[in-house]
Amino acid sequence: MIAGMVEWILSLHGPVALAIVFLGPTLEASTFIGFVFPGEIAVLLGGVLAYQGRVVLWAAIAAAVLGAITGDSIGYWVGREFGRRILTSIGRRIPFVRHRIDEHLDHAEAYVRRRGGRAVFFGRFTAALRVMVPGLAGMSEVPYGQFVLYNALGGLLWGTAFVLLGFFAGAAWRQVEGIASRVGLGLLVTVLVVLIGGRLIRVWRRAEAAERGPIARARRRWPEQVRWLERRFDPSSPRGFALSVAVVGGALCGWVFAGVTQDVIAREEAAMLDPRVLRFAVDHRASAVDAVMTAITFLGSNWVLVPLALSVGTLVSVRRRSWRPVSAVALAVGGAILLYDGFKDWIHRPRPPVADRLLSVSGWSFPSGHATEAAAAFVILAVVLTSHRSTRARVAGGTVAGLLVLAVGVSRIYLGVHWFTDVIGGWALGGLWACVILAAGLATAPTTGQSRPGNQLDAVRSPPGDVRRQLTPNVGAEGLEPPTSAL
Repeated sequence: MIAGMVEWILSLHGPVALAIVFLGPTLEASTFIGFVFPGEIAVLLGGVLAYQGRVVLWAAIAAAVLGAITGDSIGYWVGREFGRRILTSIGRRIPFVRHRIDEHLDHAEAYVRRRGGRAVFFGRFTAALRVMVPGLAGMSEVPYGQFVLYNALGGLLWGTAFVLLGFFAGAAWRQVEGIASRVGLGLLVTVLVVLIGGRLIRVWRRAEAAERGPIARARRRWPEQVRWLERRFDPSSPRGFALSVAVVGGALCGWVFAGVTQDVIAREEAAMLDPRVLRFAVDHRASAVDAVMTAITFLGSNWVLVPLALSVGTLVSVRRRSWRPVSAVALAVGGAILLYDGFKDWIHRPRPPVADRLLSVSGWSFPSGHATEAAAAFVILAVVLTSHRSTRARVAGGTVAGLLVLAVGVSRIYLGVHWFTDVIGGWALGGLWACVILAAGLATAPTTGQSRPGNQLDAVRSPPGDVRRQLTPNVGAEGLEPPTSAL
């Protein structure tokens, strides 16, 4: 049935095709049709139709975004008025669930109420949850103003991304749809694992509180080793969980960079993908996208990134009366430039053919300087700008930084000035350098006087007075003190 519907949609054009692109995500959550025909297929096909010239690209994006927002809004009000009765009626027909359906619904409502807008936003990208979360938000009486804000943000990002996926995939849209479906299913599995893991941790903690769990027994048998591990996961200390994350993140980035570098030098494995990825990018270029990618790529250039990063770092330093932010940003940018220049001169990898480039560039190819510098600078800037903010603000800052780094790297491949592995290597090298800066700052940060429980990057919260002055870099008898992750 789905195959027949797909062929029918691909035969449409003009207003009728746009109406289908709009109705797919609209009906997905409002009538629960998404369990049968996922709305992402209609949106993806809207991009394919734009690629074929049957509809205008911007109109397909607008139809998809409006359909996603409208469908979720209807689902919200349906859930608010009838959701409990509908789900209770369905749940009582499901084995193993029917006897405790009310309890399960109570837990689901409590979770959505607790997560609020975040559940709405991330549910948009998750298989099955995209159909259920709007109704659960209505059942949980999440304020509609909060719901519609996150609903609009999620719908805008999701609709635009899937239409562009279909547009760039063109005739190969089926492969892209399969990958996107697996990603959505993977996110669903991740959510389930997190929920189940959280439940197990709560049970474990109750056992530990009663001195009956495995950690309690291990603490009695190996007290020093267990205390050392507990300190590594202590969220209230700069040398605790935050330092552990920085070290592990740096190790992963270093491992990826070493592996990609080896493949590039030996011209094997990952490097074998480079010609195919470049050919795909060249074959799917469009004049409207060329200008966008050219603008995006300059966000990773020295002419833009260096003054931008130093200006932001200086403003934050002046506001906080500390030189740590600007010194950390300067380290990130300057160190990234030295690193990628050094590796380029060592490896001597030629760039892609001149005929495939949309920009005039010179120099060696591996690693991508734009990707390296963007990864290091945007990560440190995200920490600098959100270090005194809430967890939600830090997550938002990290997300924006990640999207900017991703966009700069993709633009280098699209414009034909770097190979795929050049960008992967640049991301890994820049991430490694950012983790080194964060880890150095955390390892040397004072552990008394400024940390508060619950803040994983508490070193970034500089207290007033003398303690703040102690955290500022200074050159004296003891030399230069590196910035903390607080930056």
